[in-house]
Amino acid sequence: MSEAKAVFESMLGRFDADEADDMEAVFQFDLDDADNYHLIIADGKCAMVEGENDDPTVTLSMDLDTLKEVMSGELDGMAAFMQGKIRAEGDIMLSTKLTQIFPL
Repeated sequence: MSEAKAVFESMLGRFDADEADDMEAVFQFDLDDADNYHLIIADGKCAMVEGENDDPTVTLSMDLDTLKEVMSGELDGMAAFMQGKIRAEGDIMLSTKLTQIFPL
C-alpha cells in the first residue's frame, strides 16, 4: 500500500459523520510527490477514490509530508496555507473543516 493511500485510509477511519451532517462535498487532494486522491462526502458517509475528480468542491495541493503533518496535528492547516505549503482552489472555507470532519 502506498504511503498516501495509508494516510487517506487513516482519515476514513476517523471520519465524524456528525460533523459532516448535511455536507455534500468532494475534497480533491493533488499531491506533489504521490498519487492524487479525492474524498467524497455525502449522506453522512465518506468514500475515498484514487485519481482526480472532474468537479471537486475544493482542491488542496501540497506534498505528502504536509498532508501527514496536518492530519496528525503536528502542523496547523491554516498555518500551512499561510506559509504556502498548501494551495487551495474552490470552496476554500470548506477546507478549514477538515480537522473537524477527520478529528484526531
